[in-house]
Amino acid sequence: MTYKLDFTKQDIHYYVMLLSAPVLLTLYRYHGYPEYFYSYFPQFIGQPDGNLYARAWQFIIFFVLMFVVPVLYIKLVMKRPLSDFGLNLGDIRWGSKWLITIPLLVIPLIYISSKMPDVRVEYPLAKSLLSNQSHLLIYELGYIIFYYIAWEFFFRGFLLFGLKERFGSVNAILIQTISSCLVHIDKPEGEIIGSIFIGILFGMIALRSRSIWWVFLLHISIGVLTDLFIIYFH
Repeated sequence: MTYKLDFTKQDIHYYVMLLSAPVLLTLYRYHGYPEYFYSYFPQFIGQPDGNLYARAWQFIIFFVLMFVVPVLYIKLVMKRPLSDFGLNLGDIRWGSKWLITIPLLVIPLIYISSKMPDVRVEYPLAKSLLSNQSHLLIYELGYIIFYYIAWEFFFRGFLLFGLKERFGSVNAILIQTISSCLVHIDKPEGEIIGSIFIGILFGMIALRSRSIWWVFLLHISIGVLTDLFIIYFH
């Protein structure tokens, strides 16, 4: 029996989407993390606000790779509207229900997890905020705009909405969940496990609401509240 490579030219965009996860995430891992910022800008090592600059670098690199690059591919190569990839409000009535339901359920869990030693070691990412909150607002805004928007657009937009047309909703949800879970490697064990369940749940919500914005709001509530609980509720 002769093996034949099952390559279909009309599926080229799906191949690009699938490969974008390992390629872009690898570039992020080896060029976006704080240690690489310090290798490029050693003058910030040991400075009180050096970690803030390092995290700003991380968020911006992530935004370029996970938002700007996919957007350019969608608009210039695929020539499709961004609304096809969840950048619209979708079903507002259905999506808004989750903004009330999920926070009521997860806020107590976030508070409890913020007391766990491994979570407190990890967050906030910029450790100088623990002793000096003068830059907290601009840090959290950067976190939300450059990191969380890019995160939700890439995983729940570009991958999820893009791949469901070819592989179906369930497979697309699982693909983006696997990819997003891998970004959590080196995070606290509970967060990694939780990212699997969150990835599936958020994928279902995004597809049902036809929008990434509802899961974006849910995601930032988890991230920002974790920081605030750790900073203000020692």
